[in-house]
Amino acid sequence: MAEFDLDLFVIGGGSGGVRAGRLAAAMGKRVGVAEEYRFGGTCVVRGCVPKKLFVYASQFTEHFEDATGYGWRLGERHFDWPTLVANKDREIARLEGLYRTNLEKAGALTIEGRAVFVDPHTVEVAGKRFTAEKILIATGARPNPHEALPGREHCITSNEAFHLAELPRSIAIEGGGYIAVEFANIFHGLGVETTLIYRGKEILSRFDGDMRRGLHEAMEAKGIRIICQDIIQRVEKRADGTLEATLKSGGMETYDQIMLAIGRVPNTNGLGLDAAGVETGVRGEILVDEYSRTNVGHIWAIGDVTDRVQLTPVAIHEAMCFLETAFKDNPTKVDHADIATAVFSQPEVGTVGLSEEAAAERFEELEIYRASFRPMRHTLAGRHERTIMKLVVDAASRRVVGVHVLGPDAGEMAQLLGISIKAGVTKDFFDSTMAVHPTAAEELVTMYQPTYRVRNGERI
Repeated sequence: MAEFDLDLFVIGGGSGGVRAGRLAAAMGKRVGVAEEYRFGGTCVVRGCVPKKLFVYASQFTEHFEDATGYGWRLGERHFDWPTLVANKDREIARLEGLYRTNLEKAGALTIEGRAVFVDPHTVEVAGKRFTAEKILIATGARPNPHEALPGREHCITSNEAFHLAELPRSIAIEGGGYIAVEFANIFHGLGVETTLIYRGKEILSRFDGDMRRGLHEAMEAKGIRIICQDIIQRVEKRADGTLEATLKSGGMETYDQIMLAIGRVPNTNGLGLDAAGVETGVRGEILVDEYSRTNVGHIWAIGDVTDRVQLTPVAIHEAMCFLETAFKDNPTKVDHADIATAVFSQPEVGTVGLSEEAAAERFEELEIYRASFRPMRHTLAGRHERTIMKLVVDAASRRVVGVHVLGPDAGEMAQLLGISIKAGVTKDFFDSTMAVHPTAAEELVTMYQPTYRVRNGERI
């Protein structure tokens, strides 16, 4: 008789947990995957996928406007929020079913309920106990509840934004990260009077400065109000149902809805980690080594719960490295360098590698190649929004250490650019590559002369 019920027990049925569970089961391992909410996790159910669907919906406002410059005549327009929500829910239900089905087809046991450690090798779900030789924690993260904010109960997070009964006439979004920025563009595109409130000097901290400033200007030109270096200190619900926000600066603002998008915290509460002896950090994140192994040798953790890089593709990659390490006798470290990513704002931001600011701290001298132009698609439409493209190059090695794009389809460009940057290509490879004309992306291979240089952190 086997010593354990299962070879692997996965806590969390999100993208990382499902990938690990499905492929381990396909290898012939006895696998159980427990999920307390819906299979697919944050990304599929109330994150990347529904958000991108909402982004598409919100872009039609500008598409309709731009069409007239190309000779189209459009009739009366009407947007129906309940239709969007219902169609989104139908697609999410379909995807959730696929995640569960694929697990079961691979031979994994799917278990509904919250898994809690009883001891280092035992978990309990819905009153039933399972023992496992190896355990993988992939419980993700949740929106920061901002419990210290008076009136917090009147606000929503990104979770609730996908299920609003009706579209508000006005909304304030507190935060300056990609979630806050994306939702600000979504709501504005759907006709909501939108205000973004951020405590920092500029939105999208840690992104390249040109991208941050360029997007800020573009959003304000569209009509999105952005308040920096301020925070909401109190929220009160008025008799008419509107929300009154008191700002640290002393101002008072009234909105139909207030959304808090001030970061995400690891989902480790109530997992019984003490019973398993698993160590956590100051934010509750599970501490792991380069192989995603915790301080308990047979317990691993991947994805947002480790608070390393909170991106779905990262969790999936960490799952693949875990499988190589735990089941294929091929210890594989997770490489978090040069991760391509995108902000699905309007315009989009696509980026891979180091920002100019980060690169200036690492390299003695940089060459910066920068182009700013109005893309062809905007000319007949009469839209003045500009695209910005930027290459950050280490002057000594000529290696391209960062690429940043602000403009249409920037996310698609970032995915392909990520391969080049990961391969360590030099600026000479960009220079020797023929352009595809006419495209916006051709600017990336036609910037031959540096716009400026940076030496010891100073532009020269």
